[in-house]
Amino acid sequence: MTYDMTGKVALITGGSSGIGLATAHAFAAAGARVAIASRDPDRGRAAEAAVREAHAGAEVLWIQADVSQADQVQALVERVVGTLGGLDFAFNNGGSGGEGGWIVDIGDADFDATVGGYLKSVFLCLKAELKVMLNAGTPEEPAGSGVIVNNASVDGLRAFPWDPVYSAAKHGVLGLTKSVAMQYADKGVRVNAVCPGWIRTPPIERILEHHPEAELGWLQHQPIGRLGRAEEVADAVVWLCSDRASFLVGVALPVDGGYTIV
Repeated sequence: MTYDMTGKVALITGGSSGIGLATAHAFAAAGARVAIASRDPDRGRAAEAAVREAHAGAEVLWIQADVSQADQVQALVERVVGTLGGLDFAFNNGGSGGEGGWIVDIGDADFDATVGGYLKSVFLCLKAELKVMLNAGTPEEPAGSGVIVNNASVDGLRAFPWDPVYSAAKHGVLGLTKSVAMQYADKGVRVNAVCPGWIRTPPIERILEHHPEAELGWLQHQPIGRLGRAEEVADAVVWLCSDRASFLVGVALPVDGGYTIV
C-alpha cells in the first residue's frame, strides 16, 4: 500500500532508531517532510543522513530534544514548524524510564523517571502539537487539521509483571489518547495509538545477545511465531495518519502478532 503525503510534515520523536527510525523512513517514502527528534547527536545525525540517502529528494531534519522536558518539547515543535512549514502528523514514540522489577524494590526516582519518560513526555508532546494543529486552518476554513499517533504498548492493554510502573505509564498513555481524542475529534485533529508487542529493535537485540533463550519465552506470547519488525509498526502508524483511516478516533491498535488475542 502506498501513500501520497507530498507537502505534509511529520514529526517522529525517538526517531533515531528502531520503530521511530522505521517510521521516519515510511513517512519519507510517502513524500512527507520529516523531522526526527532524539537525544543523542551521533545517532540522530546518522538517522537523518540514512533517511535522506534512502529517499532521493527527501527533506529531513534532525532536532535534539528530551521530550520529558517541557521547554525542549516546545522548542522542538516551534523549530519543526519554522523550518519545515507546519505540522500535519506526529508520532509520539520517544520514551525512557528507570529500573523496573518488583514494586517493593522500585525507588521513587525510578518511578518518576518511568512516568516522566513514558507518560509525561506524551502529555507534553500532545499539548505542543495540538496547539499547532488546531491553528492549521485558513481564515476561510478555521478548523484544525492533523493526526497524532502515540506509541503505547501491549503492556498498556494488559499486565506487565516485570515492571508494573512501565505498565501503569503505558496504560496512562492510552487514557490520554482516548480522552484527548474525544476532546478534539470534532475540531479536525485525530488522535490514536499503536500498541506494539515484541518487536525486533536494538534494545531487544541487546537483550538477546546476553540471553538468547529469552526469545523462546517471548514467542510463547505471540501466536504468529516470530518477533515483529519495526517496519510493521511504522506501516500501522502511517496508515493511521492517512486518509484511509479517516474514521478512526481514539483507537488503541495492537501491532502484536496476536499477543492480545487472549
